[in-house]
Amino acid sequence: MIRTPRPRSLAALALGALLAAAGCRGGASAAADPCRVFTCDHDGVIRGDTAARRLALIFTGGSFADGGPAIRETLRRTGVRAGFFFTGDFYRAPEFADLIRGLAADGHYLGPHSDKHLLYCPWEDREKTLVGRDEFRADLEANFREMERFGVRRQPGHLFIPPYEWYNRDIAAWTREMDLRLFNFTPGTSSNADYTTPSMPEYLDTRTIYDRILAYEEKDPRGLNGFILLIHIGTDPERTDKLYARLGDLIAELKKRGYAFVRIDDLLSNK
Repeated sequence: MIRTPRPRSLAALALGALLAAAGCRGGASAAADPCRVFTCDHDGVIRGDTAARRLALIFTGGSFADGGPAIRETLRRTGVRAGFFFTGDFYRAPEFADLIRGLAADGHYLGPHSDKHLLYCPWEDREKTLVGRDEFRADLEANFREMERFGVRRQPGHLFIPPYEWYNRDIAAWTREMDLRLFNFTPGTSSNADYTTPSMPEYLDTRTIYDRILAYEEKDPRGLNGFILLIHIGTDPERTDKLYARLGDLIAELKKRGYAFVRIDDLLSNK
């Protein structure tokens, strides 16, 4: 079930009260409920503040990184800082090490995406949990150990996007227990379908995805305010039509429409 926030003015008051109470208990990270302010699904944030024309770009990676150099150059050229969430296997791969170091040096946000890209719940029954708490924790801890090799240290409230972008309330609760913040992409644009290949029934070409993003912006009364737009840093070689090749065009068009691109931790800040 998707939970939408109350009107911003009331939500801000509620959040202020939560933070004040948390300060008396020694910290806000575990006490403040972001779902009082942001849009949530299964207790994970899926959209930031819809009152401001701001959005965040995030990129996930597990096996492929063919778009890495082009994405990095486009972001540098356009002055956009993004979030990058990789599996432990991605962080371990020697061939990706220079790219990861470059992204960190450029000031992008780096986070975990599960060490082994586990499937947390069945596609046909989201409420069922396929992993145990200990397995979940051990997997994420292993992901963070790989991140530390690049100087990325785990912080209270570190952002985490689940593998397959698929989770349930058990996973959200276990994430909170680890003092991490689970979030997911904002649905509706099909940008996350950029991994599909022509052999898949659900394949979407880049032109279709690009057009859907702009069409969603036009039809939603809130536009792309608070949006979390997910693109993959690389795809199977069978897909030669890459969405990341249109990243520069997309950024330019959305800036022209009045949007500011902010880093994901800024978009979802509770401060």
